[in-house]
Amino acid sequence: MSSDSLVADQTDHAGDEIAVTAAGALPWRLNSSDKDQLEVLLIHRPRYDDWSWPKGKLDPGETIPECATREVAEEIGLSAPLGIPLPPIHYHVPAGLKIVHYWAVRVNGAMLVPDGQEVDSVMWCSPEKAARLLTNPSDVGPLEHLVSAHARGELETWPLVIVRHAKAKPRSSWTKAEGDRPLAATGMRQAQAVGRLLQAWKPLRIVSSPWLRCVATIAPYAKASDAKVKLDDALTEHRHGRRPHKTAAVVEGLFDKQRAVALCTHRPALPTVFAQLGEHMGSRLRGLLPDTDPFLAPGEIVVCHVAHGSKEKIVAVERFRPFDD
Repeated sequence: MSSDSLVADQTDHAGDEIAVTAAGALPWRLNSSDKDQLEVLLIHRPRYDDWSWPKGKLDPGETIPECATREVAEEIGLSAPLGIPLPPIHYHVPAGLKIVHYWAVRVNGAMLVPDGQEVDSVMWCSPEKAARLLTNPSDVGPLEHLVSAHARGELETWPLVIVRHAKAKPRSSWTKAEGDRPLAATGMRQAQAVGRLLQAWKPLRIVSSPWLRCVATIAPYAKASDAKVKLDDALTEHRHGRRPHKTAAVVEGLFDKQRAVALCTHRPALPTVFAQLGEHMGSRLRGLLPDTDPFLAPGEIVVCHVAHGSKEKIVAVERFRPFDD
């Protein structure tokens, strides 16, 4: 598992080993009477008598985004896609150094139901009030980044997810059509893990190469979510090799609807995919896209957060490897 967020932690903990990893989110909304007024949600935990953000520790075998979405669902009853990544915070607990990864999560009129045990009440308030009420001073850092992103028009985003298909059976042991080469046993487990991880962003559209190893990679998520799947020959290895501009056009077309979408393709097509995505981001972010072969490991994903209302603006990128054995 790996997470490469484009938000860097500024605290110096050089040499400190992380003892506890946790994840959560900063729920936010725009005031119903004043759409420019940002509000955030604080939770109260009776066990500690504190005000904080929904968060919790990583379960065994769980990725960090999965942990964040699970904890938000458990603590306040909200099932919503993760938005932009926010700066992680570090602080010491009895076990040692603790890191908490945060994302912004928009609440669009959903009814929130605190679990009653870990969270006994919630409060919507202005960011200024939240900064005063937060018990842990470190929790102010992610809040400041969220407020700054809102001011820049980079808080309201939708996710564009790139997936490299999971591990396939070796070419050397396959004598039939290349498009029919299936996933290996490891690849089938990776596909299940990809399906769980994609739930963190909930894409309702999937564009994929029609070759079996890509279709099998996205199948668990598609079945679990009822996502609409479109198969496009331009994403196959062979078609990309002959007409890479057609592959680039498919990537460009993902921006048209400005809705959450995932694309699944093959290693040889990834340079073209990332080059096209690079046209929609500044040089700093572009420099963080994978740029050397094999670009992504089998089953690995890149999440691009695209600002709403701007086809030209990817404002954050993340990278995750959900399963490896």
